Amino acid sequence: MNIFLIVVVILVVILVLLYNSLISKKNQVENIYASVDTLLKKRFDLIPSLIATVQEAMKHEKSTLEEITALRSQAMKGGISSDQMSKIDSQLSSLLGSIMVAVEDYPELKANENTLNLQHSLNEIEEQLSAARRAYNQAVTDYNNAIEMFPTNILANYMRYTRKQVFRIIEGEKKNPNVKDLFNK
Repeated sequence: MNIFLIVVVILVVILVLLYNSLISKKNQVENIYASVDTLLKKRFDLIPSLIATVQEAMKHEKSTLEEITALRSQAMKGGISSDQMSKIDSQLSSLLGSIMVAVEDYPELKANENTLNLQHSLNEIEEQLSAARRAYNQAVTDYNNAIEMFPTNILANYMRYTRKQVFRIIEGEKKNPNVKDLFNK
């Protein structure tokens, strides 16, 4: 009887440790995603100032500015999944990058202190976002491993935990830019 009781206690302790490990990994993913979300909000708040600053000088970039505004509005609505936010984030990063490159073609914008401050702020936020995305992807990988590996997969399945998606870049951003085209503007 004592051996049976010891085995039951050991099994209960193992079950509690596995359960706590899964909860910890799930909460870590949610916490880091909240950090990414906060940085995205900072970037979304910076976008109207950036657009207002460059809009007049960059009339032929109007469609890009309108697309950035539309993506920002879509992201600010709320109630979108982390997968949708990841896609919006990726598209927005690409468009903001093209605006920053285009600013280089406008000497009056390059000399404008407000534009320089906005560019610096945006670059800072982008670096923080990059670090936060890496941390999120690592947490998601740990979480996904835990819910797929034995024996935690049994408990995760019972708890109805499902895989989470990592942040990915969109296919178009994976292509190398044509440097020749950049210098022939």
